[in-house]
Amino acid sequence: MPNPNRGACGFQSSEFEQEYERPSKSELKRQMTALQVLGAALIAEPRDRVKRVPMPEDVRDAILECQLITNHEGRRRQLQFVGKKMRTLDEAEVALIQKTIDGWKGASKADTAAMHALERRREKLLTDDKVLTTLLAENPELDAQHLRTLIRNARKEQAENKPPKAYREIFQILKQIDAKKNKPAAEEDAFDGEEDDENDDA
Repeated sequence: MPNPNRGACGFQSSEFEQEYERPSKSELKRQMTALQVLGAALIAEPRDRVKRVPMPEDVRDAILECQLITNHEGRRRQLQFVGKKMRTLDEAEVALIQKTIDGWKGASKADTAAMHALERRREKLLTDDKVLTTLLAENPELDAQHLRTLIRNARKEQAENKPPKAYREIFQILKQIDAKKNKPAAEEDAFDGEEDDENDDA
């Protein structure tokens, strides 16, 4: 005969359920460590960036204060204080801060990738004359003579181990071309040009 005092799922005590639902000590420690790391990540960022992060003023002040401390022990204590302040945030506030930091990382990765692409293009300019011909064809507004002089000087700088003045100037020119291409206005102009071509054909 089944025991009438036993529930279908064993224990029915609400006290037991509340105890069970609390985070474990190890989980709490993980959460505290994660918040401490988040605080440290903010401390490592430029002050202007930190000031723009959506967070309570007291938390921001603690982070900005920590950035100014150079004494090792003083900084360590302030870092712990920042961690304590971070633990006062609710889940939504923490998620918003994390989203902001992730956005910075995404932007930084994109910037780094773009810079490497420009560096590769510059190397091709120095090693292959056909690349310059293509570049001039795509960008007729460029000063061909000036670019040829810069490339010649950059090759000389590398051969003679001189300061890379021309080398850097080539990079800046490529960067300007890239920025111009990425402007929405430039894209709209190109689209308008295509429509004119279609009308001419008609």
